[in-house]
Amino acid sequence: MSTSLMYHAFGMHGYTYVHQKFLAGNIVFKVQPKPRLIRCSHCKSKKIIKRGQFERWVKTVPIGNKPVWIVIPVPRVECRKCGLIRRIDIQIADRRRWYTRAFERLALFLARSMTLKDVAGFLEVGWDTIKDIKKRYLGRKFGSPRLKDLKYIAIDEFSVRKNHKYMTVVLDIVSGAAVYVVEGKEAEVLEPFWKRLKSSGARIEGVATDMSKAYISSVHQNLPGTPIVFDHFHVVRLMNEKLSKIRRTLHKELSRAGEKSVLKGARWVLLKNPENLDPDRDEKKRLEEALEMNESLAMAYYMKEDLRQIWMQPDKRQASMVLDDWIARAEASGVYQLMKMGRTLAKYRHGILAYYDHPISTGPLEGLNNKIKTLKRQAYGFRDMEFFKLRILGIHESKYALTG
Repeated sequence: MSTSLMYHAFGMHGYTYVHQKFLAGNIVFKVQPKPRLIRCSHCKSKKIIKRGQFERWVKTVPIGNKPVWIVIPVPRVECRKCGLIRRIDIQIADRRRWYTRAFERLALFLARSMTLKDVAGFLEVGWDTIKDIKKRYLGRKFGSPRLKDLKYIAIDEFSVRKNHKYMTVVLDIVSGAAVYVVEGKEAEVLEPFWKRLKSSGARIEGVATDMSKAYISSVHQNLPGTPIVFDHFHVVRLMNEKLSKIRRTLHKELSRAGEKSVLKGARWVLLKNPENLDPDRDEKKRLEEALEMNESLAMAYYMKEDLRQIWMQPDKRQASMVLDDWIARAEASGVYQLMKMGRTLAKYRHGILAYYDHPISTGPLEGLNNKIKTLKRQAYGFRDMEFFKLRILGIHESKYALTG
């Protein structure tokens, strides 16, 4: 094999081909570094004294299905300029890595559309090697996201595993990229993000979040005067929870009275939007029967539908009138859960109406959470949480089937 072919096939320049051999199903090429590579790896000076050498083996891209190894005699040199004794930089592989940069690039390319386990099997290396390659790449590219250009952000939590284990994500709403991921959902976990944000000089114009007291207090403390927009998805979900509690209470009362309840299994029918009811399952009829059972349940259901009108008004003034009317009706209903919901909306009224000044929501973040769930499911979980965080920071660039 010629030296030119070594360059074009494996991206190796500065080496002279010596010989090749076949060893236990592997192809082994021995090469010799040219004089121009034999210099101090620290200051690049050529004024050196040779202090012996050792043989380094590095794995490179395969030929067909045959693993390929490069054997390099690596000189150890003493630099007359800086006085250090070091091994030369072989250039084709990073320090303390037993594979070449070309091998690393191939592994990253394959990992775009294959699981890490499949890539490891194809390249005949351990799974942890491919994970380490992927992790270092993600760390270099997404480990410290740029915050200077942030304008609108969304903050939300998602469940990592059972037993109330959560992680908090901060999303750049404009680009759709996660810029901060941390374990926990308390206000304190956001402190490192706020410090980086202040040093970046970014000017945040709005923050979308749910009605979490921890997130609200953290934003007020670190971004005083910045509008907080309470996401309509979370407001409607909170109303759905109230409706479910009313249904459960009524169902228990009917069960204790020995009456057959049509409310059993009617939860999802009540929570669905009317336009999404399935005619093949008679869901509209089941809904009507459930609403006929109790006046409080019917009132709560129709107020749940009216709640969506707050975000469908032409301007903030009209939305304010609709919201105030909804709160007044909830207070006058006499239904405990509706009255409680009315007080909640009154408390967070400013943040709900802020949507008309800054029409943002955590919707993109909900989409990101769905990708994260798919990522966890396909990877069968993550033992390395740092790797998991890096995967989330880079997940917005995934234009292929997610792999773990």
